[in-house]
Amino acid sequence: MKNLHFIGIGGIGMSSLAAAAFDMGFTVSGSDRGAERPENRHIIQPLKSQGISIYPQDGSRFSVLPLPDTIVYSTAIEADNPDFAAAGGIKRMHRSELLGKLLEYSGKESIAVTGSCGKSTVCGYLSEALDNLNADPAMLSGALSKKFKSEKFAGNYRSGKGKYLVFEADESDKSLLNYGADYAMILNIGTDHYDKKELSEMFGAFLKQIRKGAVLTLEVYEAVKNAIPETLPVLIAADTATPRATEYISSYNAAPAGAVAGFSGGSKLALPKPGRHMAINALTIKLMLQMLNFAGDDIIEALGSFEGVWRRDDYAGTMTNGAKVFDDYAHNPEKILSCLSGMRERTAGALFAVFQPHGYKPFGFMENQLFEYMEEFLKPEDRFILLEPFYAGGTSSFSPSAVEIHAKWQKSSRAPERFITLPDREAVKEFLNKNAHNGDIVTIMGARDNSLSDFAAALCS
Repeated sequence: MKNLHFIGIGGIGMSSLAAAAFDMGFTVSGSDRGAERPENRHIIQPLKSQGISIYPQDGSRFSVLPLPDTIVYSTAIEADNPDFAAAGGIKRMHRSELLGKLLEYSGKESIAVTGSCGKSTVCGYLSEALDNLNADPAMLSGALSKKFKSEKFAGNYRSGKGKYLVFEADESDKSLLNYGADYAMILNIGTDHYDKKELSEMFGAFLKQIRKGAVLTLEVYEAVKNAIPETLPVLIAADTATPRATEYISSYNAAPAGAVAGFSGGSKLALPKPGRHMAINALTIKLMLQMLNFAGDDIIEALGSFEGVWRRDDYAGTMTNGAKVFDDYAHNPEKILSCLSGMRERTAGALFAVFQPHGYKPFGFMENQLFEYMEEFLKPEDRFILLEPFYAGGTSSFSPSAVEIHAKWQKSSRAPERFITLPDREAVKEFLNKNAHNGDIVTIMGARDNSLSDFAAALCS
């Protein structure tokens, strides 16, 4: 396993693994369908700057010597992919298996960050806090950390020389069960790829593979408590006082900036980002840093700055009508509700939520829960705008469509005018130009499609 070829190297998780493998001394190449698309430049160009060769995903890599000895693939890669066909009998390795090997190869103490929501943000925030504590961590993330972005690295991998490696553990295909870690943070259990019962069983099984300690939110603890190994140290975070919580947020003042989280024990933190979810993130990270034996006052200072990650609560600019535009990766019901709740704190005006689902199957899985959340959350003046699901190629049933879901929501809603579907982005732009006003907020949401970020910026041009 010295010469690796990554199919779909432009993916957010695959690109971080490729950058890590190359940085650790492996020979690396990759292919991607979208390598030449301008919206993917944030990921592809740093890989090229490292020295990684990028090929079209047409099998052409396998006409170039020396051939790779291992092909790295993800669950998203179809069996009839041209690279598979051209590779013949070359060994195949799932990305999760390679991650496990790189964790071992690094020789560092590993900290897994997982859960249904917020993994990438917490992975970046914890890594920044460790860096602020002069721990110089390595990081493998599912998002681009702004602080760690450079010409050579996109921001989803950091080459640290310290003793810790923070990494995002993917629950979407249960591949986190293919490796262990020294420490784990499990943030929440939401509605995304599986129902909550199945997710609880998976996270419980994952905890059996953790060696030194874990930090759980209270909802996760309640769901997995019977599966926690008796010898595993566990700290529990909650947003209110409870007999089971190790530590909790005693107060939280919702404010556009500098919101204050008061932790049990009397310490207070002016949050670097607004939102109740950010307060919970800060608490879980505080507990993990305590578990790693950092001092309390140092921890509070280290948590006071966080530059954030790309496409998480990113301000894109202001439209000519005065509405502010934000870009966010939110793509499941809990993330969308959390994102829009944070936006609500910023304005008394209307919210225009533009959502592009990240695939047809995920859209079908979440449609009921998303409707229930939005039916209760949206005010009469708000608008929730559905776009057709993102199609990245390969096999798909192309169902359910945005039009189909919109029709169902219209029949079920007490105020159906709040839900809209539009055929394309040009129609969205025209609608927003006409209906949004100064003091309103527009939020562009969706995963996998990096062009959404460019669309958010184009609304403000």
